[in-house]
Amino acid sequence: RPVARGAARVTAAHYSIMVRESAQLFVAGPPVVARVGQTLTKNELGGSHIHTRIGAVDDEAASEAEAFAMARRFLSYLPSSVHELPPRTEPTDDPTRTDEWLLQAVPRSRSRVYKMRRIVEALMDQGSFFEMGRQWGRGLITGFARLDGWPVAVMASDPYHYGGAWTADVSRKVLRFVDLAQVFHLPMVHLVDIPGFLIGREAEEQGTIREGTRAMLAVFQATIPWATVIVRKAFGVAAAAHQNANRYCMRVAWPSGDWGSLPVEGGIEAAYRAEIEAAPDPDAHQKAIEARLERLRSPFRAAERFMPEEI
Repeated sequence: RPVARGAARVTAAHYSIMVRESAQLFVAGPPVVARVGQTLTKNELGGSHIHTRIGAVDDEAASEAEAFAMARRFLSYLPSSVHELPPRTEPTDDPTRTDEWLLQAVPRSRSRVYKMRRIVEALMDQGSFFEMGRQWGRGLITGFARLDGWPVAVMASDPYHYGGAWTADVSRKVLRFVDLAQVFHLPMVHLVDIPGFLIGREAEEQGTIREGTRAMLAVFQATIPWATVIVRKAFGVAAAAHQNANRYCMRVAWPSGDWGSLPVEGGIEAAYRAEIEAAPDPDAHQKAIEARLERLRSPFRAAERFMPEEI
């Protein structure tokens, strides 16, 4: 039950786990908090249901035995010290294995969601994906995995939460996870489906752009090997930080890839507003622009100009 300085040490750790119902963490305990007018139990004040949802603690376990197993698995991907590289384990999965389901993994309709975790599980060595921080910053999936036995860090957008947009929480999660991979020299695999930063009044009140800029700086300052797979959307400032374009990184796209400064949906109104308003029939003119841009948005056109290395 870490308090004050002990709580700070927990949150400064590379990976932290709380046992559900039996572990608590707080700056000051219930007797002290009661003096400021809040009467709370230890769990109400600092239980795992609080800290794992805001990112103060990475994960929660049902028991101490499960917590130790999670800690052992976390350590199994890392080198013995930051002065070494992560060791390769004997591969247990055929690197030429294919999964036909992946051909239908991403819906043709851009408005439909899909299960990114299933894609991650299919792409990595079978059974090797170890997710961390699932309960917070939920628009981003983070964890360790292995590719042909080599440990890698994995970031993947989750379209079930704000379509994969970077919220203030997601941005903090990116910053923490990229720094973690950098410290332990883990190559990054980034599966991208980012419509941009979350927009709207609430996003502005949460300081999304400030948190997002810090996340972008973490990506741009990282020196680890970096491989990007553009699974679907890559729009706006947030998607521009899917990797550091100023150094060599591998970037491939799926045929479902769709990217640009702004999405066609909503972007046309912003980019062509004056032209649309001046047209004799604004609705017809907007539809004509949409049809023209739809013909140009194929990822194969970008691949012809070597924007992604491969489709």
